[in-house]
Amino acid sequence: MQNKIPKRLPYAEFKKIYSRVPRLNIELVILTPEGILLTLRSIDPYLGEWHVPGGAVLFRETIKNTVARVAHEELRIKVLIKKFLGYIEYKSHEKRGYFGHSVGLAFLCEIKSGKICLNHEASKVGLFKKIPKNTLIDQKRFLLNFLKKEK
Repeated sequence: MQNKIPKRLPYAEFKKIYSRVPRLNIELVILTPEGILLTLRSIDPYLGEWHVPGGAVLFRETIKNTVARVAHEELRIKVLIKKFLGYIEYKSHEKRGYFGHSVGLAFLCEIKSGKICLNHEASKVGLFKKIPKNTLIDQKRFLLNFLKKEK
């Protein structure tokens, strides 16, 4: 991970900007022999839904450093990027009353080191061979397509 993490925007400024322009996120599709790693959201948006760990790319942060930062912040692990899987366009945001338009770059990753420890945004971690019904809808579509291709 990089030495200096870029400064985050204050929430009011974040909301003002990302209510007008798309936000770029990184999504970690962590595949283990037991299944895909998902975390259960403990905050809004998407409270009570399973999702892949992810987060926004910060200003002047490289994609590789964002992957490392997100893995550390969300799970306290280090990951190895296996390959780029594609993008997830979050069309459900507006339907759910969430501001903005987000696009996530999804990377297939494997756990390199560390023991999973969740942050305040998730209450549980699970490994799934079959995607749960209560998975964030845009990610669910992406993951079902990914699993179909993997067979």
